[in-house]
Amino acid sequence: MAGASGRLLSGAELSGARAHQRWDRGRSNAQIARALGRHRSTVGREIERCCSERGRYRALAAERRAGGRARRPKATKLSGSARLLAAVEAGLQARWSPEQIAARLKLEYPDDLQMRISHETIYRSLFVQSRGELRRQLCANLRSGRSKRRRHGGGDRRGRILDMVSISQRPPEVEDRAVPGHWEGDLVIGAAGRSAIATLVERQTRYVMLARLGSDRTTNHVIDALTERIGDLPRQLVWSLTWDQGKELSAHARFSEQTGIAIYFCDPHSPWQRGSNENTNGLLRQYLPKASDLAIHSQPDLDRIAAELNGRPRKTLAWSTPAERMAELLR
Repeated sequence: MAGASGRLLSGAELSGARAHQRWDRGRSNAQIARALGRHRSTVGREIERCCSERGRYRALAAERRAGGRARRPKATKLSGSARLLAAVEAGLQARWSPEQIAARLKLEYPDDLQMRISHETIYRSLFVQSRGELRRQLCANLRSGRSKRRRHGGGDRRGRILDMVSISQRPPEVEDRAVPGHWEGDLVIGAAGRSAIATLVERQTRYVMLARLGSDRTTNHVIDALTERIGDLPRQLVWSLTWDQGKELSAHARFSEQTGIAIYFCDPHSPWQRGSNENTNGLLRQYLPKASDLAIHSQPDLDRIAAELNGRPRKTLAWSTPAERMAELLR
């Protein structure tokens, strides 16, 4: 006997007549559950769904109702709301993640329950072939570019840098992000290591800036590019820069002398010490694939990419955008 849930009972376990006998004898839900090898709450829900009164459970009727509930394909939330579908598609076309889309919809439509959707529902609509409400080519706008989900599961350019200051000497206010103006930086490398882009991320706001390096990764060129980019900001928003131990910043003393900005170096093989920057570099690969030549991008191209990243809502910012948080600081 199968219940309305399609999971409770089966003919091999117990016939409808025997179940009916137990109810007629006044057995409790817990007693019935022990006899069937099920949880008492499961039995209680089945009785509530399928009995007009105690002892009036009808196995065949319950079986038919269970079959109706289990029938596939089921109508999905996106297929039933053109407004919601359009909003999700717009977010994906802007390269927002499903989690960003779901959270932003709550902010923009706080009183409209029809405009609510979970990020898992969006993922299922993209990745499960039977759910075709979203155009499957939109998968290309996800950061990973994959059309299927997967479980989460390079050369070493570090070397000894003279007079470097360890991250362990960084002030506490940098670590807890209490004060704005402390940045993390690194290089994003192109195909075959022949091109690069410098990335800068402000730790409190997650605001991103990119600097074109072309095919020149020498320390003097990198320092000049960073100095030019940071020179666009007010001095009170640039106090320190945390970098890994790449040789491209071996001229850090000259950079600090020119800008007054303190440089701190991470421990070897410790990318989590620049967590915001590592996350940003992952986001950038959606625009700048590893197998591509990064030298083809002009500085205006990189500024447009940075602007798009800064316009994405971020979970760590309570779904505000980095651009919004930076604008607050500038005001």
